[in-house]
Order: sequence, then C-alpha cells, then structure tokens
Amino acid sequence: MSGYAEERCDDLRRTSYMASMDLGFRMHAERTPNPNSIKWVLATSLLDPGKSAQFQAPPSAACSPLAARLFTVSGVTGVFLSSNFVTVTKVAEVEWTDIAQPLVDAIKAHVSSQEPALGPDFEARPSMAEGEVVERIIRILDEEIRPAVAMDGGDVVFAGFHEGRVELYLQGSCSGCPSSRATLKLGIEARLREAIPEVVEVVAV
Repeated sequence: MSGYAEERCDDLRRTSYMASMDLGFRMHAERTPNPNSIKWVLATSLLDPGKSAQFQAPPSAACSPLAARLFTVSGVTGVFLSSNFVTVTKVAEVEWTDIAQPLVDAIKAHVSSQEPALGPDFEARPSMAEGEVVERIIRILDEEIRPAVAMDGGDVVFAGFHEGRVELYLQGSCSGCPSSRATLKLGIEARLREAIPEVVEVVAV
C-alpha cells in the first residue's frame, strides 16, 4: 500500500477510535483487499454467530435499521452485516476520510437505539443444502473459508451445488473486490476440489 494510502487509513482508524470513545464499547476500522470497502469492527454483537446479511440497495428500516442508517451516508453502495462487524462499500469517487465520521455516527445512533441489526421484514437468501456432498462443502466453508474471509470484512455463503459446480454468494468486501476471483479460484475452489472429488468448479452468483 502506498504511503498516502497508509496515511489515509491511519486517519480513518483515528477517527473511528476517537468517535467511539463514548459508546461504551470499542470500535475500529480495518482496511480490506477491496479499496472501496472498509470493515468496522465492534466489541459488541450485531448478529448471532454464523449469521450475515448483504444489502446492495437501501433497505427499509423494517428490514434492517442499521443498514438503512448507513445508506443515508452519501456514496455508500453496499452494507454487509456479520456477527461483530459491518463492512461498508462506497463509490470510488468518494474518499473514506469524507464519510468516516457520518458512518461512525450512524453506527453510534443504531447502537444507542438498542434496535436489532435486522428487522422483522428481513428474509435470508435460501440455500439448497442437501446430500452428503453438500454437507461436506458447507462444513469446509463454515470451518475454514468463512472465518478467513471474515478477517477481510467479507463472507461467502453457500447458494447451491449442481453437476460439480459450487455456487456461492460473495458478500461484504468480497463483492466487487479486484482480488475476489483469485480468492474464489486459487483459494476456495482449490481447497474444495482437494477435499471433495465431486467438486469441479466454484462460481459466484
């Protein structure tokens, strides 16, 4: 990363720490492989472990009060919620230093409201988990792949398995990331094909 980018990221981390001192919990920003996505880590739970939600358009407050607040910040194009972090994706033209404080304020307002991160209108994407092969795929994803991807502010969710093809939803910083194809093919696909002969390829849907 360039010196300028490092300095901008340092400024962002300082903003998130200073702004969160009065929240009663710690919060900080972490860069991800996607330059247009930042992972905001909270020391409090947003969702149950293993649960996540991706929004690529502003949802209603009844669907997700937290995502609805974050989408009010100009330049936000995606919000990914996980157990203890939020990944926000922006348009390339907007600088992180310009929207860091509004994002922190939105998270602070949500936590102060004591509302759940997901509302009653939220519906999770259905998956087609059936059969021994699918069970093995999901086990590897949950135990090996998803924890590693979460460290970079993203997630991969099983979508289906058809004729040797594993279909995954890429969420958070993984969605639109320049290195997502390498992660998918050189990382996830290679691991699944090594462990499960029935797997021919892995694709994003």
